[in-house]
Amino acid sequence: MTPPPGDMDPESFRRHGHRVVDWLAEYLASPAQYPVLAQVSPGDVAAKLPSNAPENGESFDAIFADFQRIIVPGLTHWNHPGFFAYFAITASGPGILAEMLAAGLNVQAMLWRTSPAATELEEVALGWLRDLMGLPASFDGVIYDTASVSTLHALAAARHGALPDVRNRGVSGAPRIYCTEHTHSSIDKAVLTLGLGLQSIRRVPVDTGLAMQPHALDAAIAEDLAAGLTPLAVVSTVGTTSSTAIDDVAAIADVCERRGVWLHVDAAYAGPMAIVPEYRHILAGAARADSLVVNPHKWLFTPFDLSALYCRRMDVLRAAFSLVPEYLQTPESGRVRNLMDTGVQLGRRFRALKLWMVLRYFGAEGIRERLLEHCRLARMFAGWVDADPAFERAADVPFSVVCFRHVRPGASDEAIDALNAQLLDEVNASGEVFLSHTRLHGRYTLRLAVGNLRTTERHVARAWELLRGGAARLSA
Repeated sequence: MTPPPGDMDPESFRRHGHRVVDWLAEYLASPAQYPVLAQVSPGDVAAKLPSNAPENGESFDAIFADFQRIIVPGLTHWNHPGFFAYFAITASGPGILAEMLAAGLNVQAMLWRTSPAATELEEVALGWLRDLMGLPASFDGVIYDTASVSTLHALAAARHGALPDVRNRGVSGAPRIYCTEHTHSSIDKAVLTLGLGLQSIRRVPVDTGLAMQPHALDAAIAEDLAAGLTPLAVVSTVGTTSSTAIDDVAAIADVCERRGVWLHVDAAYAGPMAIVPEYRHILAGAARADSLVVNPHKWLFTPFDLSALYCRRMDVLRAAFSLVPEYLQTPESGRVRNLMDTGVQLGRRFRALKLWMVLRYFGAEGIRERLLEHCRLARMFAGWVDADPAFERAADVPFSVVCFRHVRPGASDEAIDALNAQLLDEVNASGEVFLSHTRLHGRYTLRLAVGNLRTTERHVARAWELLRGGAARLSA
């Protein structure tokens, strides 16, 4: 008799599960066995896979074999200790195990009743993180996937606050969003999505440290008000994407309070550093912001994805998004928090479980030690750059990112830009390290970002060795 259709049987799941965990344990023990940047050409991976789904099911052994043979070689390994591009991240052991549990439980936390523990654990874990960063209890928190989505919701709340009838009539008037040229591109995408139009963005000048000038912000808002425009929000940044510059949030908050404008703080990368007492000052003034985003998946060892939005006016955010059809009415309404009321999406993953487990496993002191070590490694690298006449540093190093350039006396800016692009390609082709670039003051600039738990002084030194060797060859 043919057995009824069903899932993988428990014994097979146990056997294959042990195999997957064993593989992951070996991978995490030595991720440097793989080139950090995928050494494939476009289309290579797809060419090795069938063009159609199988008609009949295949064994997990065959599937896992193809995972190792085809998929893994086509991955860029973000858990590699030589990953220094963008913002280096870590999927830590406790976070990975929590992700596995969340996938197995497969709960959906749209309503309190659809998973009470998921809803309440999110509040608890976000409360822990809020307190560790020194933010006041007046900030309520909610988890989204990325800072792009957190910021989208913050600006939607700002839009609702400034244009109360926007839910019924849509956007009217001439709204304004204020930020700098170094603000993350997610602001532009949020403005597009919210129907505000890119012309609503006004770029505020920065100082020599690449931070927003509060007096220039005040002048811009005054000018727009006089012209009949509607200031919606100011986006300040603690740890800009390119250089990790720090805006003066307190001074910007003064302007926003005086002008009655929503202040959103992007601390997606650098926010966790406020857990370290001697770095608490980076969020000075943030308690007066209307919203703030921090990404535990960037520099808090939490597997991607998990972004935390804190909001001092969560009632405005809920008013912007809450929509409850009859089939989602519950007897607890009015007495519980339903996460579906805090954003566009209805379904919500159990992301809070991994943040809770990461915070418990490492503890506040363990987190501080690791963050400080990353900053030490960055300062060490910056010292090497400063001491070598073939290189120059392009920005301050407040955290764990170093911006720098290879220089050649007498060469034009265009030639030096091309030289640095060539150096970056050569170093990344080694497979040992992966760096990224940006533009600062209009010049092509290399970036080395430390942020992985497995990165040590040896890996940073190897990156410097490759850079110096490549620069010497290019200059020969």
